[in-house]
Amino acid sequence: MSTLFDGNGIFPKGPKNEAYAQFFDGTSYLNMLSTTGVTIGNVVFEPGCRNHWHIHHKGGQILLITGGRGWYQAWNEPARALVAGDVVNIAPGVKHWHGAALDSWFAHIAVEVPAEGASNEWLEPVDDAHYQSL
Repeated sequence: MSTLFDGNGIFPKGPKNEAYAQFFDGTSYLNMLSTTGVTIGNVVFEPGCRNHWHIHHKGGQILLITGGRGWYQAWNEPARALVAGDVVNIAPGVKHWHGAALDSWFAHIAVEVPAEGASNEWLEPVDDAHYQSL
């Protein structure tokens, strides 16, 4: 039997993601699962929410999709549809974005790959017309 994902998964969705709200279009929630050694966060996106283009310098990022439907896109590549069970390995220096489908909640565990001097650079929003065409 299938149930509709409503943003509540095996990890609590946490509070509204106020700390990074300026880098998201729409509402997201953030529950930090680990900030020691490896930074791991449960990120939940309301339908239509997505983050801005960004780059993880040096360390990269791994996304473990835990619920709903969403998108991942690397710069100059087609968008990739995502569902629970998908894994996205994002190499250091790759400009990308990820977020929910227009009509679905979406959740992923975001793992920051540790590296000396690792940083995150937030860039421009994803173009509305492009996003809505997916």
